[in-house]
Amino acid sequence: MADPIIQVENLGKRYQLTHEIRHDTLRDTLSHGMRGLIRRWRNREPRSALEEFWALREVSFEINRGEVVGIIGRNGSGKSTLLKVLSRITEPTTGRVTLKGRVASLLEVGTGFHPELSGRENIYLNGAILGMSRMEIRRKFDEIVTFAEVERFLDTPVKRYSSGMYVRLAFAVAAHLDPEILIVDEVLAVGDIAFQKKCLGKMESASRKEGRTVLFVSHNLHAVRQLCRSALLLADGRVLEAGPCGHVLERYVQATDASAPHVPRPSPELRDQAYITALAIETLAGHPLHSAAVGQPWRVRVRLRLARPYRNFVVGIGLVTTDGVAAQTAWMPPVDIAAGDHEASFEQTVALQASTYTVIVGLSSDDQSIQQIEAGRLDISGDQPHGYYPLTSGAGVVLNSMTTSLRPV
Repeated sequence: MADPIIQVENLGKRYQLTHEIRHDTLRDTLSHGMRGLIRRWRNREPRSALEEFWALREVSFEINRGEVVGIIGRNGSGKSTLLKVLSRITEPTTGRVTLKGRVASLLEVGTGFHPELSGRENIYLNGAILGMSRMEIRRKFDEIVTFAEVERFLDTPVKRYSSGMYVRLAFAVAAHLDPEILIVDEVLAVGDIAFQKKCLGKMESASRKEGRTVLFVSHNLHAVRQLCRSALLLADGRVLEAGPCGHVLERYVQATDASAPHVPRPSPELRDQAYITALAIETLAGHPLHSAAVGQPWRVRVRLRLARPYRNFVVGIGLVTTDGVAAQTAWMPPVDIAAGDHEASFEQTVALQASTYTVIVGLSSDDQSIQQIEAGRLDISGDQPHGYYPLTSGAGVVLNSMTTSLRPV
């Protein structure tokens, strides 16, 4: 039987945007102000130019107790605004939100922390903000400190904490103080990979074993697929799709065309040098690739146009995770190359760790960069990566692990 713990009905959030003309000098400011007074006196110009912006519009859904729901969408789609409304940080303009239980939110690094207070004091402060009694906080205190791994710095003011330490402590407090609803934004990306896995495990345990409801926002599609059974896709402030996680993720990839390579038009300067004309991320059979399994081979093809010959010309690509970790870099050997159209190919020969990667392509000559563009996204999922070399941070960098080729076309 369905047991809704979150009910959202026709939710809308409107903001007023003011457009003003800024001036660099006092003379311009006074001159513009005087002209404005004259125009308003003649009823030709309103006092201010206001624009209505709906961050959310007609959003409706229900989430049952114990569900783990991923909320995905492009930047600016309304995800953070929705979480702020659900967390009671901001009031909706229209509609209604019904929450049956205590809510703990982790939306920004250091939310609810006072920088001058120590980690110990902030645990009690943050717990009080979340509605916990001093006795409840004391009972959970040791678990929070152990999970956050900040024992040595417990009596240090948090203003001296790194962003990663902030997140570890904030998540530990929010997750251990028994909220019925836990809301986590992309802030977890600040932590290292090992701690992200620890947090995902805690959220999964809180849902399956303790019946907690979790709302998880992330651009890491692999993490969403691993943790969530259902998902919401937002676009332009509306719910574009809701349902089983796999189906919604596929719709997201199709709707945003997230992995489709986008090639910008070259600037006038590049037209006289060298620039990329086309890109393709594909299977070895030549089919467009949106997502791949760990160990599945794939390649990137890059078409380029050279306006003149180059010495020591290099084409390179890099793969970067959603939290900014450079996971792989590959480049072809420097060559002397003639003017004209050419195609470079990079074929993957190792299995990277499951994650969502941004593919970046660059051109250079004699160690001088010519062009660098973001080629698209690739979602890799699965377990047991092979050929992945972890560093102490939990991230890995694989160098020159692709088979490369370059030919005229």
